Amino acid sequence: MKAPALLKLLEDQQVHSGEYLARALGISRTAVWKQIRKAQADGVAIRTIKGRGYQLLSTVDYLDRDAVLRQLSEEVLSKVDLHVLEEVDSTNREVARRLGLVSQPLPVVMADCQTQGRGRLGRTWASPKGENIYLSVGLALSGGFGALEGLSLVLGVAVARALEALGANPLGLKWPNDLYAFNRKLGGILVEIQGELQEGCVQVIAGIGLNVHMSDAEDVDQPWVSLANAWPEIRWRRSDIAAAMLNEIERAVRIFEQDGFGSFKDSWQARDIFLDMPLKAKDGELQGIGAGIDEKGNYRLQQGDATISVGAGDISLRITP
Repeated sequence: MKAPALLKLLEDQQVHSGEYLARALGISRTAVWKQIRKAQADGVAIRTIKGRGYQLLSTVDYLDRDAVLRQLSEEVLSKVDLHVLEEVDSTNREVARRLGLVSQPLPVVMADCQTQGRGRLGRTWASPKGENIYLSVGLALSGGFGALEGLSLVLGVAVARALEALGANPLGLKWPNDLYAFNRKLGGILVEIQGELQEGCVQVIAGIGLNVHMSDAEDVDQPWVSLANAWPEIRWRRSDIAAAMLNEIERAVRIFEQDGFGSFKDSWQARDIFLDMPLKAKDGELQGIGAGIDEKGNYRLQQGDATISVGAGDISLRITP
């Protein structure tokens, strides 16, 4: 999904005349005007300056499959089956539909927007067009359902490492599956099991939503931030970010299969935003002080002299106001 040629010409955000654009594109000035109007209708901010031409005002960051593939490691390239779509109901659902239809072991779907994006516990995931990353990966892990313990935390570490390498520091992780920056939600990870155990392998789909350019989200009911908001000095490109994440995810999953969650415990713990914080379950029945994670990735709560562990599928923790 490459950027239209017109927007490529305007990408420097300088003023370009209709005559120049028509000549560069090999079309008429009327055709240029029609393309400008279409881009504006799609939400791209382009200013028309009478007697001078056109100027791009908004950030345009198109997903580019070729740009992603160029930046993948040889290990990932040998496994990946990458699809980049303009729109989809849910990237997790699209990967599920493609399972069994692809020969490569790493099916990946990215989309410019989702119409039915979902988060943990069935919550709606805001998925505006052209602003964020919506990416899902199909993973087959050996060892049965027990081998999945801590997987969502491992993926959180992988995504955090990818973003940190691109300049996003500091980042935090909120148990069990959210990325945070400056005490606001930056992204989330949803891991779903597909089908039953087959030949000793469990098929899962990991969906990642990451705020990149988003500047407005009226439907989001919690504090949030985007990469562009938090680190405006960095030129964020979604294709670059996706490639970095896929490289780290593939590497992390290989290590996780070989060595288990223990190899990631300290890395996750170092980014824990709950540590030493007063916490309670959403329904208020369970309270305690954040005490980190155990060897399986369950979260521990200190209650006086006792410590209890809670599983990701059982409860949703919040910092006590």
